[in-house]
Amino acid sequence: MLGAPAINTRITALLKCRYPLVLPGMSWISTPELVAAVSNAGGVGILATGPLNATQTRESIRRVRSLTDKPFGIGATLLMPGARENAVVALEEEVPLINVSLGKAEWIAEGLQAYGGTLLSTVTNAKHAEAAIQAGADALMVTGHEAAAHGGDVTSLVLVPSLAAHFPETPIVAAGGFANGRGLAGALVLGADAIAMGSRFAVTKDSPLAQATKEAIVDAGESETIYGKNFDGIPARVLRTTASQKVMARRPFLATIVFRAFQAAQKLGMPIWKVLPGLLTQWDKMFIVAQFGAATEAITKATVDGNVAEGVQFIGQSAGMINDIPSVDDLVQRIMEEARHVSTEKACLFEELDFVSNRVA
Repeated sequence: MLGAPAINTRITALLKCRYPLVLPGMSWISTPELVAAVSNAGGVGILATGPLNATQTRESIRRVRSLTDKPFGIGATLLMPGARENAVVALEEEVPLINVSLGKAEWIAEGLQAYGGTLLSTVTNAKHAEAAIQAGADALMVTGHEAAAHGGDVTSLVLVPSLAAHFPETPIVAAGGFANGRGLAGALVLGADAIAMGSRFAVTKDSPLAQATKEAIVDAGESETIYGKNFDGIPARVLRTTASQKVMARRPFLATIVFRAFQAAQKLGMPIWKVLPGLLTQWDKMFIVAQFGAATEAITKATVDGNVAEGVQFIGQSAGMINDIPSVDDLVQRIMEEARHVSTEKACLFEELDFVSNRVA
C-alpha cells in the first residue's frame, strides 16, 4: 500500500525509495521479514547481522530478496566479532546499502563503488562524521542522545542541524527521538534528509519483538529509560526495569565478561583462537566486545522471550510517543500523512506572519 505521495529528498534519491524512513539494524528485531515489510511500505529496511555468522547473513539477504524487490541494506558494527565477514558477504551479494559503525570502512566503500552501492556511516559527533566522509561514506546516520542503544551525548535537536551545517554536501539520516510525522517534518527542517525509527518500527505487528515487550513499551513514558555504559561497555539507552536498573548500577565481573565473550564467539561459529589474540593485544576494544557478549543473554530474554522482568531491552525516549501496535504499512502511511499535514499547517503560519508583517510595514 503506497497511498501517500512520495517525498523527494537526497536520501530517497540516493537509496531509490519512496519515503525518507529507515529501519535501522536492531539485533533479533530487524529480521528479513521486518526489513522487507519496511521496504515494501516505501522506506528502507536494514538487516541486523550482529547475531548472525556469514552463512546466516547470506541466507538472510536472500530471504529479504525473496520477500521484496525494493532497496534494503545490512548493518555491520565493525568492532564486533564476525562483522567483517558479514560485510564481505553483503558485498558479494551486492546488497544496495551497507550501514557501518565503530570501525574503518574504506574497503567497504571501495567494494560498494564496484556495483553502485551506498555506504551509510553511523556517527554521534562531528569528528566521527568527518572521518566517515573521508573513508568514503555516501551518507551519515546521525544518532542523537534520545536514541535506543548506542546514541551519543548530544540530542538530535542540536546534533542534526550542527552536522548538516558542517557537512552540507552529505545527506543525513537523523536517528534518535523520531516516531511520528511531526518528528519527520521537524527533522527535515533541521537539515536531515530522512529519519531512522528503531523503537517505532520495533513495536509493529510485523516486528518479531516479543509481544509482552511490545506492550511494556506501549505502556512506558518518555522518561522510562536509562542511559549508561555498564550494560555492554558502550553508553546505551535501555528500558527502565528492575533488571536494567540492577545491571546499570554495577560493572560485571571480568571473568564473567571473558567467558561470555567466548560464548558469543561460539554462537557466531568463530574459533576461540580468533578471540584470544584480541584480548591480549587490543584489550580496550576487546573489553567492549566482551561486555557486549556478556550482555547478549539479558537482551535476548527481553527481545526474544518477552521477559522484561529479568531481561534488558534497548529502547529510545520515543517510547513515550508509542501508544499502539500497528502494521508497518499503516504506520508508514500515518507518518507520511501527518508529516504532510504538519508541514502545510506551519507553512501557512509563516505565510500569515509575512502578511501581518507587510501590513505593519
